Amino acid sequence: MAELKTASAQSTGSRVKTDEIAADDLSAQVTALREDLARLSESVVALGQGAKTAVADEASMLTERVREKVREEPLFALAVTAGVAYLFGLMSRR
Repeated sequence: MAELKTASAQSTGSRVKTDEIAADDLSAQVTALREDLARLSESVVALGQGAKTAVADEASMLTERVREKVREEPLFALAVTAGVAYLFGLMSRR
């Protein structure tokens, strides 16, 4: 009977050590995941800023092209504006 208690105590001791090792390993994995998430967040922010800059540059260039076209052909621009306004008027009646 004493041998059974000793074997049981040793078995419990090894389970405790195994649980501690598993907890330490899990803690290390959680820390690594947090670091990965922080790096990913920084990457997403950088990508967003780059896309924002690209869109703003493109909009700026498009605006300048439209302004130049209106300066070159003001009557055409006026006719297009009148046509678009007429179409919006027709659509808003329905």
